[in-house]
Amino acid sequence: MEEKHNKNTNLVKDIIIGMADGLTVPFALTAGLSGVLNTNHLIIVSGLAEITAGCISMGLGGFLAGQSETEHYDAELKREYEEIEQVPLTELKEVEDIFSEMGVEKSLSKQVALQVSRDKNHWADLMMKLELKMERPSKNQAAITAGTIAVSYLAGGFIPLFPYIIFDNSKTGFNVSCIVTIMALIAFGYFKSKMTGQPPLKGTIKVTITGIIAAAAAFLLAKAVNG
Repeated sequence: MEEKHNKNTNLVKDIIIGMADGLTVPFALTAGLSGVLNTNHLIIVSGLAEITAGCISMGLGGFLAGQSETEHYDAELKREYEEIEQVPLTELKEVEDIFSEMGVEKSLSKQVALQVSRDKNHWADLMMKLELKMERPSKNQAAITAGTIAVSYLAGGFIPLFPYIIFDNSKTGFNVSCIVTIMALIAFGYFKSKMTGQPPLKGTIKVTITGIIAAAAAFLLAKAVNG
């Protein structure tokens, strides 16, 4: 039987990060504005401004995080190469210990360690994966992360905003926005739960309630401030 594993964990993680904020923040903003404004024009302009700023901010944050991950990996890999050159016996013992901890017999662990040590590139790569638990970031990972988060935020942000674009009346736009966004939160919550291995019902309810609470808080706050 073929084993099924999700090999796109970074992509899924970035989609979840972008979509989660994209659905919640613009929804809360437009809901809050609809509580004090009777015209859709300002709600739409404010929503578009927030989505634009959110895409840039989230995308830049994702890029910097991805870049930091790559720089951290490169720095640790360089250190491993230096240790292999300077203290090879110590590093060789570490390889033996790693395999011994996995249940491999001591004599066989020593043979495997000697075999691995014949190629410094394989040796360093093994230490990165098994000792430091670090995987080499894919090429252009920072840019891919930034783009994925930004596009996901954009897609999520337009869901609560488009009813205000379609309908002239802000109250109608608000009502339709609530319906479609709650449906989107439910769908997103289910998707997120399936992708992360959480119980679907629990995860769906958690995501949906979070979005509703954020929007309700913004709406009530705007109403209270407006008097």
